[in-house]
Amino acid sequence: MVVLNKIYTRTGDKGDTALGNGTRVAKHDARVNAYGPSDELNAFIGVARLQAADKRDAALSRIQNDLFDLGADLCRPDMAQDAEAESPPLRVVQAQVDRLEAEIDAMNKDLSALRSFVLPGGSALAAHLHVCRTVARRGERLATELASVEAINPIAVTYLNRLSDWFFVASRAANDNGAKDVLWVPGANR
Repeated sequence: MVVLNKIYTRTGDKGDTALGNGTRVAKHDARVNAYGPSDELNAFIGVARLQAADKRDAALSRIQNDLFDLGADLCRPDMAQDAEAESPPLRVVQAQVDRLEAEIDAMNKDLSALRSFVLPGGSALAAHLHVCRTVARRGERLATELASVEAINPIAVTYLNRLSDWFFVASRAANDNGAKDVLWVPGANR
């Protein structure tokens, strides 16, 4: 359980922060950059939820919780030591990816085929979900950058990839199942 009695600690005043294993690193460390977007994305989802109906709101709530799991996963180095840890660290698991895929498939079955790229917009919810999609993509890019220099949970990267797909399909569903999508018209303003 998390107990926060005091919000400011002054421990980061000189530009460093603690990872999940207690190691102190610079606030601009690649690992911190990799889990930072999950917090930002969580905030954008909170805004999107203001526009969401019950079914979509419940899915977004689950994703917000998953993003805390993702942050906990990415802030904890030393995956090789997970099995020996007294209290194993929280890691994103395949079941979380599978749930996203099932939800994508369920939303996608009612959508018409795309004939052009979709511009962010349409409904307010769709526009917010597109912002979420782009932040998820940035998180994925930073996680893969971290993975090029340090070991990370590969399922965390898969989760981020599938999550951005989820936001794309959900944005189309929020646009009257794609009927109100704003489509790119190549060269329209030449």
